[in-house]
Amino acid sequence: MTGLERYGSIENAIRAVASGDRQALRAIYDAEGARLNGIAFRMLRSRAAAEDVVQDTFLKLWEAAGRFDGRTGYGRAWLTTLLRNRTLNVLRSEARTELVDDFEPLGLETGSESAEERMTRLSDEHALKRCLEGLDAARRKLIVLAFTEGLSHGEIAAKLGAPLGTVKSWLRRSLLSLRECMG
Repeated sequence: MTGLERYGSIENAIRAVASGDRQALRAIYDAEGARLNGIAFRMLRSRAAAEDVVQDTFLKLWEAAGRFDGRTGYGRAWLTTLLRNRTLNVLRSEARTELVDDFEPLGLETGSESAEERMTRLSDEHALKRCLEGLDAARRKLIVLAFTEGLSHGEIAAKLGAPLGTVKSWLRRSLLSLRECMG
């Protein structure tokens, strides 16, 4: 008897993981790893990123297995939810990285300073301040939400009650306007 057969079901294997059984974790990986890798790859479109997310998912499984409740759902669905949440976090972080990459030519340095310190520095930069003031209030608010509060496109859309695509295009055009103004 090998793999999940030894535990009878994925739910039993998750319970075994909760009690510290490393073989149960391995059995779940052997049974579900390829499927989870496929889901992550379809979402991320990167084999390396998908593998990282699957590894993170199994680390999360190791840590959170004790919270699994088989009465409220299936083990496979719970594992897929862990993967999906981790993948969405990666996608959100990539969206923020894209925005930061777009903003770098404006002279904003990344570092350990707080949002308040960044805003103070921004207000001291006359050219940038002038360019930000040249944007209408709604576009300026988008820039502030994205870069001082660190909100993702989706979080901004939810906060403003605007469609995601609209927020993305407004941010892109606002960044282009700032870049042109600073140029």
